[in-house]
Amino acid sequence: MSDGFSAVGGAPVRTLSGVQILGTGSYVPDNVVTNADLSSLGCDPEWIVQRTGIRERRHLPMGLATSDMAVAAAERCLEAAKIDRAEVDLLIVGTMTPDRLLPAAATKVQTRLGLNCGAVDINAACAGFTYALTTAMQFVATGCSKKALVIGVDANSRMVDPTDLKTYPLFGDGAGAVLLSAGSPEQGALAYTIGADGSGMELLHRPGGGAETPFSLTTTEPNSWYLKMDGRPVFKWAVRLVEDTTRQVLDAAGLSTEQIDCWLFHQANVRILDAAIEALGIERERVVMHMDRYGNTSAASIPIALDETVRAGGIRRGDHLIMSGFGAGLAWGTIAWRW
Repeated sequence: MSDGFSAVGGAPVRTLSGVQILGTGSYVPDNVVTNADLSSLGCDPEWIVQRTGIRERRHLPMGLATSDMAVAAAERCLEAAKIDRAEVDLLIVGTMTPDRLLPAAATKVQTRLGLNCGAVDINAACAGFTYALTTAMQFVATGCSKKALVIGVDANSRMVDPTDLKTYPLFGDGAGAVLLSAGSPEQGALAYTIGADGSGMELLHRPGGGAETPFSLTTTEPNSWYLKMDGRPVFKWAVRLVEDTTRQVLDAAGLSTEQIDCWLFHQANVRILDAAIEALGIERERVVMHMDRYGNTSAASIPIALDETVRAGGIRRGDHLIMSGFGAGLAWGTIAWRW
């Protein structure tokens, strides 16, 4: 891919207000894996910090799966929302690491939570939560759902190659959830854009296991199951993408950077966030960062950041938020939200 790759690709900007978040929840495994723990693999702990900002991450123990994290985050979200779970009439799970290729992880989560509703996965990789959120918003805004549960969750440690020192230190496991309902006309997405450019799909992908390259005990390359990433062009794309789409939604919403109370960018790499902070001229203390503790949790990174900020009292009614997810596809979603 050339350096002239278009980060935005002309994706439209829309408005969808009248939706609110009733509650949030998150979960990360107890198992902490520090940079020092990776030294035995040949990883330099300080190099990881300097290049990514990551000091540790959480890995899901064997015997547990993506659905277990999703259920834990959802339980905390429903408790915070203080509603009867019988009221939940839609479940959307953003994930690229479902328990199985079939059926959707959402169906297992639905059963575990005791819900009676439609349940489906959305795979937009690290943009999975913003895709799932904007999809659920449509149902709520049109009255097709009264209470929609949205979960972003990934068990990344199951899909990264321990021998690949360029990717293995980057990723961690976790889950985050929000519960949506109808809100006032002033609440919800003042502006949002979701998009994708498949011309960059080879930059970040998992080649084996799908219909194109099915599993085979005799022909499938052993490492084809693992994630492959060409880091440099992905980094350049992400830096441009965050700035371009953020400016798009701010302009459409009629907001300035000074009016944003909380910035919730996908936690991929501290250098991407530093570049966005510099390019947009925003205050660093308003940018939520947890990658030093959790690494890149893919679809879970934004809802984890949102939940931790809400529980710390960092978001109040009427506050303006920017949420921006980006990753494999290449897919993205950026939202200007009024709480």
